[in-house]
Amino acid sequence: MAEILLLHHTLGLTKGINSFADELRGAGHTVHVPDLFDGHLFTTIEDGMTYVNEIGFEEITERGIRVASEFPREIIYAGFSLGVVAVQKLAQTREGARGALLFYSCVPARCSDLPGRRNYRCRFTAWTRIPISLMRATLRRHASS
Repeated sequence: MAEILLLHHTLGLTKGINSFADELRGAGHTVHVPDLFDGHLFTTIEDGMTYVNEIGFEEITERGIRVASEFPREIIYAGFSLGVVAVQKLAQTREGARGALLFYSCVPARCSDLPGRRNYRCRFTAWTRIPISLMRATLRRHASS
């Protein structure tokens, strides 16, 4: 089965994210779910984004990238919403990536395509030859729990 690094959304490492990880584990996969928010949980996207802005959007993204170094390069990266930013960058730039699962978000391939993010340092390379899936409402029950 697959080994997966799963990064959470703006609400933090919620029961829903853990439940989704448990379903993957139940199917025989190894799933790693780090907490990029150091235990902070939020009930609204606005509160979560306030925290992200206090810490720094780039810092949260870098936390996801740093945590990946603890795991093998031959891994599938998965992320919900905010977690997709680090996941997509890892899938596109870290050699050995087996795939990417992008839930509720996708980063444009060029920084200039990001409205309001002109100063954000995008360093995405050309698309790699790995499978990438973008999923939306099919997993809604996990995202908001």
